[in-house]
Amino acid sequence: MRIRKWSLFSIINYSLLALFAFTTLYPFIYILAYSLSDGVEAMKNTIYFLPKGFTFENYITIFKDTKFLGAYQITILRTLIGTVLHVFLSALFAYALTRKNLPGRSFFTFFIFIPTLFSGGLIPTFVLYRDLGLINSFWVYVIPFLYSFFHIIILRTFFQQIPSSLEESAKMDGCGDFQIFMRIIMPLSIPVLATIGLFNGVFHWNDWFTGTYFVTSKELLPVQTLLNNLLNESQALADAAKRASEIGTSTGLVNASQTTPESLRMATLMIATLPILCLYPFLQKYFVKGVMIGSIKG
Repeated sequence: MRIRKWSLFSIINYSLLALFAFTTLYPFIYILAYSLSDGVEAMKNTIYFLPKGFTFENYITIFKDTKFLGAYQITILRTLIGTVLHVFLSALFAYALTRKNLPGRSFFTFFIFIPTLFSGGLIPTFVLYRDLGLINSFWVYVIPFLYSFFHIIILRTFFQQIPSSLEESAKMDGCGDFQIFMRIIMPLSIPVLATIGLFNGVFHWNDWFTGTYFVTSKELLPVQTLLNNLLNESQALADAAKRASEIGTSTGLVNASQTTPESLRMATLMIATLPILCLYPFLQKYFVKGVMIGSIKG
């Protein structure tokens, strides 16, 4: 009787897990199939799992566009620079907060907590960025996001669990605080640092808001902002082309190319998402371990 119950539980459990996995993966399957389909076939909305009129023309068209390549470069640079600086400076700040003899430690903790309670709003933020010379600057993607109260608290909690005897031994050998931080604290904190890096890297990669409201120069737009603009600007054209195909009216776009605005959007979305999908599995083990250790103080 127990075997039958376990078997029934297994069937239900695996069925639910399979259903969950399918609902999670299907959007990516749909986007990939759409991006590899001929633009005319894509407008018919009959693509569900497999491409129709298989073609790489959408991807070729995108990579020929120098505007997209420039946006991709901006996104990669801001993600790398922003993530490295954010992780290092947040770790440095968190390590300082673990020093019991730090003057004003409670004040600094409360000071960085204030922005989580109050926000100045879009217009004051714009004025502040303008006065700091960040509008239409690459550094508007980096400097405002160098610190995070949530990440600092996770790092501080993790650092507090490192045995103080390690630091005492290092000081007896003549190491200063910065040497201890770089040679002992940082190497021992790889799991939580990888977790914070993943959090911040995903944010930088997916952020379209900053480029939309604080950057007007097309050369400085990241790929997510470019994708957002593409989604907004080409919707009317896609609807018009779809109506034309339904009534059998030829259009210059349909006759001249295998691409349509909708298929190009899908290809752009796939290219913008793929790097994070490829990176996450390598950091997953650090992600789970870092969150558990950094959020629970034993």
